[in-house]
Amino acid sequence: MKTLLSLLFSVSFFSPAVAGTVAVYHTSDVHGWYSARAVKGSTRTIGGFAALSSLLKTEKNPYLLLDSGDMFQGTPEGNYTRGMASIVLMNKLGYSAADVGNHDYDYGEDNLKVLIASAAFPMLGANVYYKDSGKHADYLKPYIIVEKGGERIAILGIAGKHTATSTLPSNVKHLNFGDEAAETAKWMKEILTKRPDAVVILAHIGLGSGSGQKLDISTFAFSDSEAAYGTIPVARAARGAAVVLGGHNHAGSLKGYTDKGSNTLIGESFWGLTDVTKVSLNFDDSTGKFKSATAELIPLWVDKTGEDQEITALIKDFSREVDVIMDKPLGESAVDLGHSKDGLDSPIGNWFTDAMRRQSGTDIALQNSAGIRSDMKKGVIRMRDIYQVMPFENTLVKLTMTGDQIKRLISENMSGGRAKLQVSGITVRFKTEPFELTVEKDGRELKPDEKLTVATNNYLTTGGTGGKVFGEAEKSEDTMQPIRDLLVKDISERPVKELPVPGRLVRLD
Repeated sequence: MKTLLSLLFSVSFFSPAVAGTVAVYHTSDVHGWYSARAVKGSTRTIGGFAALSSLLKTEKNPYLLLDSGDMFQGTPEGNYTRGMASIVLMNKLGYSAADVGNHDYDYGEDNLKVLIASAAFPMLGANVYYKDSGKHADYLKPYIIVEKGGERIAILGIAGKHTATSTLPSNVKHLNFGDEAAETAKWMKEILTKRPDAVVILAHIGLGSGSGQKLDISTFAFSDSEAAYGTIPVARAARGAAVVLGGHNHAGSLKGYTDKGSNTLIGESFWGLTDVTKVSLNFDDSTGKFKSATAELIPLWVDKTGEDQEITALIKDFSREVDVIMDKPLGESAVDLGHSKDGLDSPIGNWFTDAMRRQSGTDIALQNSAGIRSDMKKGVIRMRDIYQVMPFENTLVKLTMTGDQIKRLISENMSGGRAKLQVSGITVRFKTEPFELTVEKDGRELKPDEKLTVATNNYLTTGGTGGKVFGEAEKSEDTMQPIRDLLVKDISERPVKELPVPGRLVRLD
């Protein structure tokens, strides 16, 4: 019979203390949606940190909890605490690391540094550099190596190059965001010298340009153009990463996608914390070497996961003070104001731009479609509703522009028959094959040299996505009036009695 000492010796020295599987749970683009919420047409609720915490408690394998950025911007609780509520909750759940997202800079770099100083986990961003010195941004780590289940797992963080224009450009004007694939290749050389058992990459970019849907893309065949940007080039530049977990696109990949060019698994986790991706990193039981990875997107249905009551109580503490302000009734709407499904003008976009035009007294108004973040349901409209429609701290800018400039601006904001701008005061008619576009005002085509006053937001006029033509305007004045305040004033003065006039963006073919 073996002695106790010999048994301990054999276990300690001849059996590797490694796990056959290490789980990776991944979130992204939470945007301040901390609590479960109702699903239209159902009595069920989905999502939130309490549901996620409850799910994690059922995991039998050692696990990592990771996030790909955009933690707080989008809800009153997230914005009023300037992201601190996100940090407190992520600390409580035990996140191992997070990648920096573009909207994590929305209150400036100093605010982000405060959040990072309060986090019990590192914030990653390997490709973020100071322009003046060329040095890496010291508040972000390029990568970390953590041990789970006896396996050493490297986690590399890649910020989106788009961050230069997808937050308020003035917030990051002193920073360079390096090419995602090139920076991945650079840092992987260093990581591999440290001989990790597996590499996980967090990236605040998505797979191609698709967004906003949950799909099974496991058998998709991506064209060269679709694979030219996003997480596929990152996976191929990594040369051996186990998994790349993306974000920003608000897409959800039901089973992940294994890129044939790199044999790397790629995943995305939707947005708003309705779902979480679970990746299983599988290792050889005898050698501890990485073998394979699989992924599944898990919806956080509360009736299945349950809710961690300690987390629920914590969220209520954040909400209590905010609710006093957010529950204030402002006005009413007799109709639902929703988003467009065809990529053209939408009821919420039409109301939004009409309100901008009314409150500013301009001829037309333009608002980036992606900056309108929520629908507005019929009934009593409260401050919370307006805050969710317009969570950003954008201000109203008045300009004087020519018909030619307006036409070029709108042309540059059309992509594949979809509009990146919502409009008021004009009608846009266009064909996609070949591309032709006309802009009409009061039923007649705008003349090239005709001058109109324009209302828009300071995100676009200061270099935000698709807004370069604004720099040619004859006059430009930032009124410093928050657009959200103008929306509050408009709904208070003018209850919505019917849908705004539709058909402002007309696809002729």
